[in-house]
Amino acid sequence: MKVTVSRHAHFNAAHRLHHAHWSAEKNEQVFGKCNNPRYHGHNYELIVSVTGEVDPITGYVIDMKVLSDLIKAEVEDRFDHKNLNEEVEEFAELNPTAENIAVVIWNLLRVHLNPNFHLKVTLYETPRNFVEYSGL
Repeated sequence: MKVTVSRHAHFNAAHRLHHAHWSAEKNEQVFGKCNNPRYHGHNYELIVSVTGEVDPITGYVIDMKVLSDLIKAEVEDRFDHKNLNEEVEEFAELNPTAENIAVVIWNLLRVHLNPNFHLKVTLYETPRNFVEYSGL
């Protein structure tokens, strides 16, 4: 029997959407306010979902404390109250769009989980704008 369990987390971070090889005008046209040279911030909401078989002994898919600790170590400690462009190595050359942030988070978590688990990351940049990534 497969079950999906989810953990909700959050972090606050600043970023700037910018393509270094474009002119200021092109960056402004494509990214608008998100291209502010002084950066801007979001209160990101994160939902990490793990789908797998229920262990017949523990009754767990995954111990939620283990999942919580993993999210704290790999995401919250790395991203919270950071300038993603300048302080997070994964974004040194990668534009920190919500899409790219979700993929980075998925990759950071995936390597620590049982390969039989299906992992999905849902990242809310605002209450109305969110992305999902499940490795596809």
